[in-house]
Amino acid sequence: MRSDLSSILSFIPFRFASPIGRPRSIAILVFGLVCTVIPTHVIAQQSPPTTQPDTRPNVIIVYTDDQGFGDVSSMNPDAKFATPNMDRLAKEGLTFTNAHSSDSVCTPSRYGLLTGRYSWRTTLKQGVMNAEGKCLIADGRMTLASFLRDQGYQTGMVGKWHLGMQFPGTPKNRDWSKPVRDMPLDKGFDHFFGIPASLNYGVLAWFDGRHAAVPPKSWTGKKPNKRHVDYRIQPPYLDTEGEARKRFKNTTIEVADDFIDNQCLTRFTDKAIEWITEITAEPATGSTSTNPPFFLYLPLTSPHYPVCPLPEFWGQGDCGGYGEFVIETDHHLGRLLDHLDATGLSDNTLIILTSDNGPEKSWKQRIQDFGHHSNGPYRGGKRDIYEGGHRVPMLARWPNGIQQPGRSSDALVGQVDLLATVSELLGQSFPDDAAEDSQSFASILLDPSHEHHRAPLINHGVRGEFAITASKWKWIAPNRFKDKGELYNLASDPAESKDIASDHPQVARRLQAALTKIVLNGRSTPGKPQPNDTGYWEDLRWMDPSEYSQPSP
Repeated sequence: MRSDLSSILSFIPFRFASPIGRPRSIAILVFGLVCTVIPTHVIAQQSPPTTQPDTRPNVIIVYTDDQGFGDVSSMNPDAKFATPNMDRLAKEGLTFTNAHSSDSVCTPSRYGLLTGRYSWRTTLKQGVMNAEGKCLIADGRMTLASFLRDQGYQTGMVGKWHLGMQFPGTPKNRDWSKPVRDMPLDKGFDHFFGIPASLNYGVLAWFDGRHAAVPPKSWTGKKPNKRHVDYRIQPPYLDTEGEARKRFKNTTIEVADDFIDNQCLTRFTDKAIEWITEITAEPATGSTSTNPPFFLYLPLTSPHYPVCPLPEFWGQGDCGGYGEFVIETDHHLGRLLDHLDATGLSDNTLIILTSDNGPEKSWKQRIQDFGHHSNGPYRGGKRDIYEGGHRVPMLARWPNGIQQPGRSSDALVGQVDLLATVSELLGQSFPDDAAEDSQSFASILLDPSHEHHRAPLINHGVRGEFAITASKWKWIAPNRFKDKGELYNLASDPAESKDIASDHPQVARRLQAALTKIVLNGRSTPGKPQPNDTGYWEDLRWMDPSEYSQPSP
């Protein structure tokens, strides 16, 4: 595949990285030299024996929900609110200005981040999942959590899952004494506290492991929100689904009596800090063991609907309730950073903050009411195939690893790249049937002079649209809404204001060929071709069904 794609895209100035997992960073080589064998006479003098400290970095991913490119004040000089803790990550680390979620909506982006594989390769071709259902991550598929757990990391998730889980019984016949299955604890995480999906889906309760402390035996729906043009999930709740349907005339939600939407950020941050405190506690006196590193996945529920900032944040900023909610989100990030500082964990913790997609459709109203552009200078927002739908904030801090902190990178990177990045930092590899679309950007962290050239990046819209970006060019494939493809030069037209496909037909043809190859090979990185999970589907309309042939597993 490597030679095929290289020939197809020879007109574009980029190169493929070496195979995923091959240790190639200077930091890893230096680490190997430092860990030379201690002379035996020195070992003999040691009593009692000591254990070498584990210098591998802790990893934290803070995943915000519907936060646009322009919703970080350090990335948007005209922002109508301040995000000092996000800005701190930028000042003490690295800002990615060309980072992308793999889709413009929730579930598929989360799948891509955790697996390093595009979600459209699965059975989910459009939209998002409900709270309940078979998990989109197949049994046995490697995730960031399972990879790091196998490297000896302690792995924890706190927050919103939204990749499917299987509850006991049916909505009309639940047995909450039985455990939840096919959920984070089955996908590589040792610890889970959180909620199944977005706050407008299915089942809402505080799940700790496989059970909710207070089972979701009541019912509710969307209630009016006085601070934003959306809804609230708050008591009082109703006893039966019938009562809820009669009152709300919309999708009903199973809910625990102690659940309140505006408690999510506080609870998630509290639980994340509690878990970090527990697993990093000092070993018992006289013990020769050391705590292994940890991985925390912290997917928050903000600033996704319902926009429900706590009262202490009301009136802050100049962007109404939405600005208040982002300010509260930033506040809780600050609590986490303060805890890392207080416990001496900051220096060797790689913390990455990014968002699952662009801003919700209320971004248009914020421009009119407050002059705030949640999508930054880009076109569109959540659900769109244009840049505003998937070009998102991404900030990274790691004092022990990131060189020349405070810089920015405009290199093309995707959230699907996180698994390969962590793998390279640890000097590990993984098999051909894992992280098929993940390309490491570790060198950007470690080497300020490194020129990162990523293989073409695929983006995807809520209605099944495809786009491919290579270097400065972005081609949007024909889809059910537009019969012809669109071509944009992102270097000269980042707002995608002028379709130039008719001016550069050869570029469009080459990008179309590259997209076809990436779809058919089941991967976009070097390695053995892999099958997608389904046969041909309607959204591949730029290719004929007869072209769709899959490699053997």
